[in-house]
Amino acid sequence: MNCPFGIKPRWERRKDARPQELLAAALDLFVEHGYAATRLEDVARRAGVSKGTLYLYFENKEELFKAVVRESIVPAIGDAEEYIASFEGPSAELLRWVIATWWERIGASKASGISKLLMAEASNFPDLAQFYRDEVISRASAMISSMLERGVARGEFKPMDINVATQVLIAPVLMLMLWKHSVGPCDQRILEPQAYLAQLTDMVLHGLLTTEQGGGGCADTR
Repeated sequence: MNCPFGIKPRWERRKDARPQELLAAALDLFVEHGYAATRLEDVARRAGVSKGTLYLYFENKEELFKAVVRESIVPAIGDAEEYIASFEGPSAELLRWVIATWWERIGASKASGISKLLMAEASNFPDLAQFYRDEVISRASAMISSMLERGVARGEFKPMDINVATQVLIAPVLMLMLWKHSVGPCDQRILEPQAYLAQLTDMVLHGLLTTEQGGGGCADTR
């Protein structure tokens, strides 16, 4: 029977929402307990469905994990790639946007705990580590490299070893995400992420900008 005003029955809306509910529950448990210790029955229970229902959407735990990464992290990389490709302003402004937006989209979210999970368990699950390298690490590194190459080509950034500079830029942000999910909750000394990232950006730009672009005095720490 057709429903008035295009409103779906409650059970149908529930069915449509199940994959997202399962992914949200899986992300919570992967971050809380790690990959090895997360059981599919626990994911199903937290999502409020049966284990059999989970198997209707995901073949196994590995496919569920991949779906979590593709849902919570990969889209942010795609959006950043598009923004960098179309951006027409100064490269310093672009770098600020990339760092701030990465934290807003990934670092400040529960998805940031995936980085800690992979570092802890990659050796035990090499296939997952390779998947994460292909779909997250390689793409994110290429994105950062393209931004640095843009700045050098425009004469805004000093010549540099792009591969090395890319890793130097990624490492402090990765450290902040790891801190958040390890000693951060127990550390009585407060490390405020926005202040940390503002200081990081300021220090990076002091090293990157040519003299013509204000490399001798980059005081803006937005």
